[in-house]
Amino acid sequence: MSKTIFFGSSFAAILLITLIPSFTFADEQISETSVIPLDGTTAIEKTTIQMNIPQGNTLPWAFVEGKVANHVADYPVIIQIYDNDDNQVSGNNVGAVHFAQTQLGPNGEYEYKFRVADNQDGQLVNIFEGDYTVKIFKVVYLQNLA
Repeated sequence: MSKTIFFGSSFAAILLITLIPSFTFADEQISETSVIPLDGTTAIEKTTIQMNIPQGNTLPWAFVEGKVANHVADYPVIIQIYDNDDNQVSGNNVGAVHFAQTQLGPNGEYEYKFRVADNQDGQLVNIFEGDYTVKIFKVVYLQNLA
């Protein structure tokens, strides 16, 4: 099973990437993983973790990273972020706020960077704030799953 790690904004689940590149906050997240077979040899591995962006966050970047030991080559990692507070996403009854895909490296490693705050007209505006559910989908070989 792959481990998925979010790096912390303040002391939570987001990483400062641009302001202090050599210094990070990191917390291993509790995850829930399920396997959905596709055929006799491959499956989709779905990992769900929670992310919290604290109110007043001043860090601009975050990323999702991990390593898939039993990855199938040429399949991207799909990352979906859902807002746990339905009131924050007007007109969206599932709370979906961000979808992305990223390629795996040769050793099954992946990283996806995204903005959590933006500077608009000299004011810091939080793009993400509060609690989110993050779902990560990877195509893996069944025979290597333990």
